[in-house]
Amino acid sequence: MPNDQPSLLVERLSIDVGGGASRRRVVDELSFALHPGRTLCIAGESGSGKSLSSLAIMGLLPKAASVASGAILFGGRDLLSLPEREMQALRGKRIGMIFQEPMTSLNPLLTVGQQLAETLRRHEALSRDQVRQRCRAMLDAVRMPQVDKRLTQYPHELSGGMRQRVMIAMAMLCQPQVLIADEPTTALDVTIQAQILELMRELQQQFATSLLLITHDMGVVAEMADEVVVMNQGRMEERGTLHQIFTAPQAPYTRKLLAAVPVLGSTPPPAALGEPPVVLAVQDLTVRFAMRQGWFETPRTVHAVEGVNFELRQGETLGLVGESGCGKSTTGKALMNMLSYQGSVKLLGQELNGLQGDALQRVRRDVQMVFQDPYAALNPRKTVFDLVGEPLLIHDRMPEPQRRERVAQLLQQVDLPAETLERYPHQFSGGQRQRICIARALALNPKVIIADESVSALDVSVQAQVLDLLERLRSEHGLSYLFISHDMAVVERICHRVAVMYGGRIVEIGARDQVLHNPQHPYTQRLLAAVPVPQVGRRRDFKSLLKDLERPDPIKQAGFVAPAQRFTAVARDHWVALE
Repeated sequence: MPNDQPSLLVERLSIDVGGGASRRRVVDELSFALHPGRTLCIAGESGSGKSLSSLAIMGLLPKAASVASGAILFGGRDLLSLPEREMQALRGKRIGMIFQEPMTSLNPLLTVGQQLAETLRRHEALSRDQVRQRCRAMLDAVRMPQVDKRLTQYPHELSGGMRQRVMIAMAMLCQPQVLIADEPTTALDVTIQAQILELMRELQQQFATSLLLITHDMGVVAEMADEVVVMNQGRMEERGTLHQIFTAPQAPYTRKLLAAVPVLGSTPPPAALGEPPVVLAVQDLTVRFAMRQGWFETPRTVHAVEGVNFELRQGETLGLVGESGCGKSTTGKALMNMLSYQGSVKLLGQELNGLQGDALQRVRRDVQMVFQDPYAALNPRKTVFDLVGEPLLIHDRMPEPQRRERVAQLLQQVDLPAETLERYPHQFSGGQRQRICIARALALNPKVIIADESVSALDVSVQAQVLDLLERLRSEHGLSYLFISHDMAVVERICHRVAVMYGGRIVEIGARDQVLHNPQHPYTQRLLAAVPVPQVGRRRDFKSLLKDLERPDPIKQAGFVAPAQRFTAVARDHWVALE
């Protein structure tokens, strides 16, 4: 039974945005109690007020938002009435928070080690050696590879998943009494997600930490929650125990939310494509980065992608899956000629490697990319009209009236109202910003779209809408997608074929059902065992997933020649790399 005295008590919290005639209520009389050692999950669509509620608890509401009424009680005090100096003493020490977007939450001018050390020094009197030891231990705890190297790196040098792990380590450093996690595992692959959730559980058991978990992943809710609050457009639709919400939901919205959750194994086989022409042919794609080194050190390189081969046909969706840091996003950026690479990439027979200037710009009309972090991909000083309409201005020189009409159509396609044209990115939720990025990628009717975790920031119902949209556009216009994702149920929902990456190489590739339902490589089997199941009583074995496979070291001496990869056919259109 939970302690009678809650760690955190929210009573009739209401939040408004704007002022005067434009003032509107975005959170309306939200109430809940969070008890020691318990987990309360807040679930709902993007824009429902989940994140704003957590920011109100931390005293970090944006200037445009204000608390209209209510109370937030912690340690017998109302946090809404505390001066800023006292709130600063609480933040990070007694109340920790994991933010949704690590790239915008981390300081780009400081190394990872400096930012972790700053958190510790603010709240605890420790020597330099003690600070470094604590930082190393926490990065080890969140399974960060090559810890000493990561401590000296800047946020932009890390993958999206690695940045999120830094944020989680920072929030856990001082072992807070209450931990608020705003979509903490959105950017993480399923195995790292399992490890992070297990770490949160261990923290709860050791320190009776209360966990307020904000997530749109109902599989995570089913595995982590003791109680659930369902929010919709600022209002609390339903509150109850995990068992009540999943087995006997009362609110129609809750039932709709649960019905929209993609479940691995529930999607029928995709329609056969026949033998359409190859749109994108990739052969021996290799991406290496030279490491910074001292005068007397042996030159070394990072083998981020090594000898990748695949074909993408017209109207086909190829899923590229694997853990954070395995080379998925690097592969996508190489195909866009955003970084130098070796090997051959041909679009409709035209070689892309080495293109520059006008020739490269013409090709980029046909290949567009939806990036993983929507906030970092959108210029904060431009309106939605400028952002989505920019490709039309650059490539088509389209006059403003026609451009405005086309942008309004694109926003409607991604379920955003046309009146949002004059808003700025910071005025949207994370999921809404991702929809803006998708609308921008669709502007020029490209032949290939590289979608890098394009729906990972979306709640399940909007995710389903966007996937339906992508599928309809593929069918109507013969689009081809390289769909980079860590969500196996989403990959099954939209992909015709699946390629699994591990250590910069593809280790298994083939037809969707062959790879997902008859995996042959040990790494593919591990990934599928880690998929969360949105059902009460069916939880992953976190302990077994914490046992890492032996990872290949991507750092090699300059001049190292990787051995050629060999594959064996285990079935028709199903290939597995030999060990």
